[in-house]
Amino acid sequence: MKKIIYTIGIIVVLVSSCTTTTKIPKSTAYKGMYDEKPLSVLLMSPINKSTNIEAKEYFHSTLNIPIANAGFYVIPPFLSMEILKKESAYDAELFLNSPLSKFREVFGADIVVFTIIHKWDKSGLAATVKVEVEYIIKSAKTNEILYTRKGDITYDASVSTGVGGAWGALANLAASAINTAATKYVDVARACNAYTFKDLPAGKYSPNYNNDGDQMSGKKNYKVRLNKNYR
Repeated sequence: MKKIIYTIGIIVVLVSSCTTTTKIPKSTAYKGMYDEKPLSVLLMSPINKSTNIEAKEYFHSTLNIPIANAGFYVIPPFLSMEILKKESAYDAELFLNSPLSKFREVFGADIVVFTIIHKWDKSGLAATVKVEVEYIIKSAKTNEILYTRKGDITYDASVSTGVGGAWGALANLAASAINTAATKYVDVARACNAYTFKDLPAGKYSPNYNNDGDQMSGKKNYKVRLNKNYR
């Protein structure tokens, strides 16, 4: 009996491994997006679980561009935020697991985007900003999750002075530490959002609309290293 249970356990692990590593077409990975064909997008205020209080604002301000570039109509973020604040609906935590039909009635939104910032740590010595962020897109019609990805992202702020030898290494270290300290949060947020939403199925205003379903989707849980050149 123990051998049977052990064998079943091994099979489950192997099957799980395959399902998490094998790439599948976007039409399968994000079936709900292709079925519903959403057009209008409401961006909720990010849920910030990190120790960096400013991360929430910078993530929210950089969400609209990659989604709009993917072919969707994004309800103007500043306008929607003002309305949400007036209606005491600014805290996205209250709505992540609640019906979203009200947002469809008020804003005409087809889908609602939630962002959860789990970690935001800056290291001057390593010249990096470590970010863990989760993206969840839910249908305002059915409340179903249509798209979700979670990233373990390292933003590389290192620089090279062009000086060789031991002194050059020290100069690079010092320059990288200074550059990390001066790195704009908005640059980090922009890179994270651009990378994540490059996997978003094309919306109605994209030339790729209805033509990208056969493309292979990215990993739902990914680990990547980015820098200021990624946007």
